[in-house]
Amino acid sequence: MCRHLAYLGAEIPLGRLLSEPKHSLVRQAWEPRRQRSGTVNADGFGVGWYAEGDPVPARYRRSGPIWADLAFTDLARVVRSGAALAAVRDGTRPGADGEAAAAPFADGPWLFSHNGSVRDWPDSAAPLALGLPPEELLQLAARTDSALVWALVLHRLRSGDAPGTALAETVRELAEAAPGSRLNLLLTDGVTIAATAWGDSLWYLADAEAHRVVVASEPYDDDARWCEVPDLTLLTATRTRVDLTPLKETPLREKERQ
Repeated sequence: MCRHLAYLGAEIPLGRLLSEPKHSLVRQAWEPRRQRSGTVNADGFGVGWYAEGDPVPARYRRSGPIWADLAFTDLARVVRSGAALAAVRDGTRPGADGEAAAAPFADGPWLFSHNGSVRDWPDSAAPLALGLPPEELLQLAARTDSALVWALVLHRLRSGDAPGTALAETVRELAEAAPGSRLNLLLTDGVTIAATAWGDSLWYLADAEAHRVVVASEPYDDDARWCEVPDLTLLTATRTRVDLTPLKETPLREKERQ
């Protein structure tokens, strides 16, 4: 369910990340190599990027497949950025929310993506939704599980949680409410990246000397420096450092794996 990628580093054309590599995100939309659920990510896509001196990212999102959007090809060729997050979507359920359901979701400096699905959606997540302030619940970006996951993460960020904590605690709550969910989350503010591996693949490519890091659902090329993130792990990264922290397994998830 979906493929996503976040980048921090030197300013480069978006196409160098998203369309030019041999196994780029564009190709992953129709031929992913490591996706554990679903086969085609054709239910929308999006990219968010940061311009120098502006903490609020721009976004380009569409409801159709990324390979069919000729405007994106031109955009990716000429737009340059030192920080970006992009995703291709395979929807949990068919819906009419169009590009509003496509990641990245955004608020202030934040960009967010969810690779996975909430099991038994929407019933399983209803108690968590009701725990949000009414004004936040009414501002859901779309009628999808990923939009609610973003609302839960954003609530924690607004309450003062660090990015890694916001992701880890949201995953813990959702895993308890909806066991068997796939909860690979990806978050950036253009300075740091936080991500979780919970039920699907996650990799990173780091070059501290070049002040560059890429975090992605799967490698976009055959560079031997790509490292796989173990399942049930929180990743936090800057341009010069990557930290991995094991996430505590819920009792129900532990029983499922035995």
